[in-house]
Amino acid sequence: MLASKLNPAAPFARIDGRAAGWAISSAPVPYPEAVAAMEARAAAIAAGEAEELIWLLEHPPLYTAGVSSKPEELLSPDRFPVFETGRGGKFTYHGPGQRVAYVMLDLTARRRDVRAFVAALEDWVIGALAHFNVEAEVRPGRVGVWVDRKEVGLPVVEEKIAAIGVKLRKWVSFHGISLNVEPDLSHFGGIVPCGIAEHGVTSLVALGRPVSMAEADEALRQSFTQVFGPMTEAKAPL
Repeated sequence: MLASKLNPAAPFARIDGRAAGWAISSAPVPYPEAVAAMEARAAAIAAGEAEELIWLLEHPPLYTAGVSSKPEELLSPDRFPVFETGRGGKFTYHGPGQRVAYVMLDLTARRRDVRAFVAALEDWVIGALAHFNVEAEVRPGRVGVWVDRKEVGLPVVEEKIAAIGVKLRKWVSFHGISLNVEPDLSHFGGIVPCGIAEHGVTSLVALGRPVSMAEADEALRQSFTQVFGPMTEAKAPL
């Protein structure tokens, strides 16, 4: 559980105590424009010309292919636009009802430990889900956040509720997480999500939690401070 892994001092807070920016785009953001803005901001952070930023948004329906993607894992290539991306991982889906959080943090100012950083991202999501009484966990050998669907008389089913895919350049992170709040889960059927065919995907609403995007954002905000330290309101790049 999360409480056993985190300490009250925010394990991935900046050494100098400075706050990261927190910005939300209210309208769907096209993927190419979002990537360009994110990479520009990450470069500015690395150059000492901009502050860190967590950017929350939604995308129109699309598939992205991480650096480990295999062509055969794209089951419906004509269903939605497909974008190759430099983040780690395989194919994933983005679309309405899914909260994407692009994480532009300076690990030199925090901790230069990639494994610990990915674990911190997982803890952040797990803590947010706990606000809605969803017990989420990580699974050995699988990046992301998982839940067990338990129905009377049926075997326990493992399902993924959040994906994580990041990249570092000059120790500044970009890309980030995607949390399924209320997306159309049938849209994941056009890919093998994250290369894992034997398990499905789920969302907060599918788990019986009628959570709004604003409520999910507030849970993410509160959990972020537990793991990464203070944040401050900022302007969204787009």
